Amino acid sequence: MHIRRLEEGEQAPMDLLLLADPSEKFVADYVKRGNCWIAEVSDTAIGVYVLIGTRPETVELVNVAVREDVQGQGIGRRLVLHAIETARKDGFRTIEIGTGNSSVDQLRLYQKCGFRIVGVDIDFFVRHYDEPIYENGIQCRDMIRLNQNL
Repeated sequence: MHIRRLEEGEQAPMDLLLLADPSEKFVADYVKRGNCWIAEVSDTAIGVYVLIGTRPETVELVNVAVREDVQGQGIGRRLVLHAIETARKDGFRTIEIGTGNSSVDQLRLYQKCGFRIVGVDIDFFVRHYDEPIYENGIQCRDMIRLNQNL
């Protein structure tokens, strides 16, 4: 697997990005504002993430997604660790991430990669998404905010 930055003018893998966030509007916005990284095997995209600078010395990792047929193989972990190292090399001092209260696998992954829970944005997904989101039999209502000092 090779992880590379999306090239200028190259189309972002929307099918992958929409696995992690069902809002085409939000995805298009943060892909435009951030740097998109793609994990590939034999020139086929199997994973993606986006980094967005939010404040001085702070970057947010958004939309970590892995193609469904290759999930459970450690690709998500490799993407998260790559993002952390990329942020560190780019001079950021803090990396942040947010995920839904119903995203139990993602919460476990992010904490295993060194992120700590720092807050909850109550009803974030209810306020910002037109349709209810369900994962693991739980309605996704709140955004769990995590960060890590680099």
